[in-house]
Amino acid sequence: MVLRVMQEESRYLRPELRRQPPQTCRCALVISNKVSKRSVRRNKLRRMFHEHLRQRLEHRRDLSELWVLISLRPEASAAEPSQLLEECDSLLSSAGLGT
Repeated sequence: MVLRVMQEESRYLRPELRRQPPQTCRCALVISNKVSKRSVRRNKLRRMFHEHLRQRLEHRRDLSELWVLISLRPEASAAEPSQLLEECDSLLSSAGLGT
């Protein structure tokens, strides 16, 4: 799993999103076909991570100027969901985003 954090650049957002003040950080998740060929599995992982990130970062108003990108590596398909979430928490903590 790879975590990248960068400062917000509103010029990359759609015009209607530029007008809205950010409430918390914006998160993106990349799960390629190399992780799983089955879209059902990729969608389950995506939903699991979105919920996990929402719980961890939703209340953090101090992160509103950040964009977070998480990219899963192909070996993530063999890992248990709890291991993936622990790794996610570890990466967030090492980036200074942990709770």
